[in-house]
This record gives sequence, C-alpha cells and structure tokens, in this order.
Amino acid sequence: MPSFQVDVPHDLGQDAAVEKVQLVLEKMKGRFEGQVKDMQQTWEAHVMSFSFRTMGASISGEMAVEPETVKVKGQLPFAAMLFKGKIESSIKEELQKILV
Repeated sequence: MPSFQVDVPHDLGQDAAVEKVQLVLEKMKGRFEGQVKDMQQTWEAHVMSFSFRTMGASISGEMAVEPETVKVKGQLPFAAMLFKGKIESSIKEELQKILV
C-alpha cells in the first residue's frame, strides 16, 4: 500500500503542540462529519494513531508530535494515489496554521 508523509516544524514545545493539535482535531471532526466515517484516534504519549474511511477508502497512520516537528505518516489505498500531493499539501497547510 502506498504511503504519505508530512513534516511540519514548530517552536511551541511538545506539550503545547499536542494541545493545539488535539483542539483542531476535535473541530475537524465536526467539519468533515459527512465525509469521514469510522474515525478512530488513540493517543499514547505524544503519538496519535488514527484511521478513518472517506469516499469508500480506508486511511490509517500516525502523527508524532516531537519537540520541534510534527510528523504525519500513513497509508493510502491505491485508488487515492492520484490525490497524494493534494492530501499532503492539505495536511501541511492545516498544521502550519495551528502550529503558530
């Protein structure tokens, strides 16, 4: 299965970055409620494992909030490969907005 990865630097510190990411994730759940199904997320320390379904495709991965970088990586179904660049740029844009 193809993968994607996004790294976004920040200078908030690890705990503050985790708080901001968690807050935005809660808002996004409501915003994409009709498009995203079976959303699962589990935090263990500063790493969140996630999975969800959208447009009939399953996407899974993890987000690691490090002291100076947030790294998101995951698996895409082959059908979503045409959108890999868009997916990565969207994730990067959203993270850059919140990690200020």
